Amino acid sequence: MGMATFEGIAAVREFLEDWWGGYDEFRAEPEEMVDFGNGVLFGIFVQKGRPVGSSGEVGVRYAAMSIWVEGLIVRMTHYTDIDEARAAAERLAEERG
Repeated sequence: MGMATFEGIAAVREFLEDWWGGYDEFRAEPEEMVDFGNGVLFGIFVQKGRPVGSSGEVGVRYAAMSIWVEGLIVRMTHYTDIDEARAAAERLAEERG
């Protein structure tokens, strides 16, 4: 599922290409988005998709925290624990302030 931290533009891009490439059909719908400031964005997403070669659909609800610099994501972390993700995003925004 990719519940990890990806640092640097190339690592984020590679992760997303690999993740989305595993599906013939893919969508991630935002449930909540919060800009904590200082380049820190937090979101809760519901992902659904049909894996390559499958006729079934899978889904997951997760949180993501990202750091943006000059319009690009330079760090991305995914969490299964939404409260943990929100707290991490709040702390990081304060640290970067």
